[in-house]
Formats: sequence, structure tokens, C-alpha cells
Amino acid sequence: MEIIRSLDEISKPFDKTVATLGNFDGVHLGHRAIFRSLVQRARRDGGVSVVCTFDPHPLKILAPDHAPRLINTRAEKERLIAASQIDILLQIPFDHHLAALSPVTFVDEILLGKLGVRHLIVGYDYAFGKGRTGDVGFLRAQGRKKGFGVDVFGPVQCDGSVLSSTRVRQSVLRGDVEGAKNLLGRHFNLEGRVVQGDQRGKSLGFATANIETDKELLPLSGVYAGRAKFNSGEHNVVINIGQKPTFGGNGLTIEVHVLDFKGDLYGENMRVYFFERLRDEKKFPDAGALIHAITADIERARTILHTGKIVEYSEYLRA
Repeated sequence: MEIIRSLDEISKPFDKTVATLGNFDGVHLGHRAIFRSLVQRARRDGGVSVVCTFDPHPLKILAPDHAPRLINTRAEKERLIAASQIDILLQIPFDHHLAALSPVTFVDEILLGKLGVRHLIVGYDYAFGKGRTGDVGFLRAQGRKKGFGVDVFGPVQCDGSVLSSTRVRQSVLRGDVEGAKNLLGRHFNLEGRVVQGDQRGKSLGFATANIETDKELLPLSGVYAGRAKFNSGEHNVVINIGQKPTFGGNGLTIEVHVLDFKGDLYGENMRVYFFERLRDEKKFPDAGALIHAITADIERARTILHTGKIVEYSEYLRA
């Protein structure tokens, strides 16, 4: 997949472009359905499939106080969209100038002038341009007038409700990582570098890797069973997200205890996949009670993970 991060990089329109527009935060199963339709149409027409999105998320510029915590980092989003077999990902830098463009100017200068759109596929609730006046009805009228087709993708249902990035976000924030998996089609995960911690886990007999991540969205504080990838290997883990209240912690940490592993992980990159929430974070009366709880967490995690398999983009995003 070719990634273009500026409209200035496009010297001439693409050939027989089939495009979609959106933020696609999470690249969930609803987005996957749109991408599948996009790729199929482009292949049928002998053209190129283009996903057009914006960076940063528009609300981070227009209403930062109301901007959502993003489900994916930029790198994750790129990796997931590439796995959908998209030809070109265009990440248009979003700023106040772009926000002020009229929908007609956006169609003429970007969709037609830069991309050479022949066919457009959008979600039923998509809107763009100044005041979000470029809705589905507008696009269809523009298509009839200017010679491009428009398909509108209806809502995708999951467990009786419309699938959306908001639903994914809510599931993660309440610690329902199993529910998030059903919406995403993959295990929710985070990636980061192992950094120096306070060595508290090691002193208790359970060494942990402290993860520093760029991920904006984290599951609700608590203890989780999961799996981790590092050093080209895959390992069962217990993950603690919280502030270590037993020891008067005052900052959020992500600590990963790798089961049956001995070794130095400092500086390593680790990706952690969340399988199931084990319990809330709580303050214990003493170190002994905490050790007892951690031991129980590990045994329960072993049971959960005994036949567990990571589901990630390479296993489900097939067009």
C-alpha cells in the first residue's frame, strides 16, 4: 500500500479511482466492510482503491476539549488499512484552512482534481466540509452533475446495535475487552517500549515490564489476562493498568508480568493483546495479601490462555 501524507505529493489524478472518505478510527468491522466493497469495486473497474482520511482527527483541531481518545495510533491505523489490501492511503493534513473549504470546493479540487474519483463509497452518516454540509445527499447530487458514482454503505449491526467507533471506545473504557474484540474483529492491543520501573514487582517475586506507549485509549484500570509479542516470540501475560494503590502510587502505569519468562526486557518493543478482564484494581492491606491476589490472577490467566490465540489484522482483514 502506498501512503501519501500531503496533497502536494499528487502530481496527477489516479486512474479510475474508487475512493472512500472517513476518519476510520479503530478500523473496526464496519470499516472493514466498506474497505472490502471498495477493493472489490476497484478490481472490477480495473482502477485503484483509495482510502482518504485526515490527520490529526478533525476534532483535535476544531474542538480539542471534545476530541475522542483515538483507538489506534497512526502506525496501527496504517497497518490495519494496508491489511485490507487497499492500494493507496491518503492522509490529508487537517487544519483550519481545510475545515473552511466548502463541500463543492472539496469535491472539485480534491476528489476530482487530485484523486480523479470515478466512484465513491461512503458510510450512511458521513458528512464533510464547512459546517459538515457535504452529506450523502450532496454527494449524490454532485455525482450526477459531475460524472462519478456514489454508493452509500448502510449501518453495520453487531449484537443488535449499530457498530461504531464510539461503541468500541466505550467497551474499552469500561474494561470490556471481550466486547471490544467482537466489534473490532481482533484483540484490542497496545504497543510500547519497556522502560525502567520502581522494581516493586520484582521485590514481590513477580517481575514486570513497564510499558511506555503512545496509545491514547487504554482499558479501565484493573488486571487483565493477555498475550504479548516481543523478540519474535509470543508469551502469556498478566497486565495491570492502574496506580498501584497498595503502595500509594500517584501515576498511571502499565505493568506486564510475563509468565514463565526470565530475562532483561529493558528497551524492547512489546505489543500486548487483551483477552479478558480478571478483576478491578484494589488496595490490599499488606504485601502478603497482594502476593496472594497476584498468584490467583496468574493461575486464572493460565486457564484462560491455555488455548487462547491472538486474533490480529493479518488473520481477519482479508478483502
